[in-house]
Amino acid sequence: MKPAAGPALSFRPLGDRCLRVGFGDTFDDGLAERIRSWCRSLARARLAGVVEWVPSYTAVTLAYEPRVICYAALCDALSTLRIDGDEDPAPRRRLVIPVLYGGEAGSDLPEVAAHACMTADEVVQRHSAPAYRVVMIGFAPGFPYLSGLDPALAVPRLDRPRVRVPAGSVGIGGEQTGVYTLATPGGWRIIGRTPVPLFDPGREPPSLLAPGDEVRFLPMDRGACAALEESLQAGGWSPAWEVPV
Repeated sequence: MKPAAGPALSFRPLGDRCLRVGFGDTFDDGLAERIRSWCRSLARARLAGVVEWVPSYTAVTLAYEPRVICYAALCDALSTLRIDGDEDPAPRRRLVIPVLYGGEAGSDLPEVAAHACMTADEVVQRHSAPAYRVVMIGFAPGFPYLSGLDPALAVPRLDRPRVRVPAGSVGIGGEQTGVYTLATPGGWRIIGRTPVPLFDPGREPPSLLAPGDEVRFLPMDRGACAALEESLQAGGWSPAWEVPV
């Protein structure tokens, strides 16, 4: 099915080697599919001078080689890029991510529960119920921004971000949820942790998830978490992918 037509694209230079392609001002699932379809068409077009591109919620940032194609010519080529809805995209994938919720792994779970007027167990149940969609990868390598969070779990970010959030931390920031792939500063509310490595620079591709993928969180206890960590260390773990119905 061909995505519904949206407003005309907008172009804005970002330095002398990048440009921003805008698709609209308000994010929704239709806009997300339009951006993914456009990126698939861009990949098929193989435009000379285009180096790489990074999709986000409402735009795509594209890097190019100005000695091969100038900004104006590139904008002209991109504005006429055909989105072929008849070509089937790659099948959707859903990654099951086991999560140890609460305790030291999720120190903000009590605050999230209090803000939502729920028990901690209710927060875990609601957070692990949806199939989330990966909208974009950003902030840190491999970090997935996930849409589909239960609105009742939306919670403000921390007033003062932490200096270091451990890799694997599962957090909520506003109306979004996601997983910290590296130990970095961060201001999201941490409710759990997964040992699953979503980013590995020695893997091809390094990011386990890509825009358009789906994620399902699976609560686990401390024993299951320890067993999974041992399996990962022994090299006996492989990603648990599901094919969405």
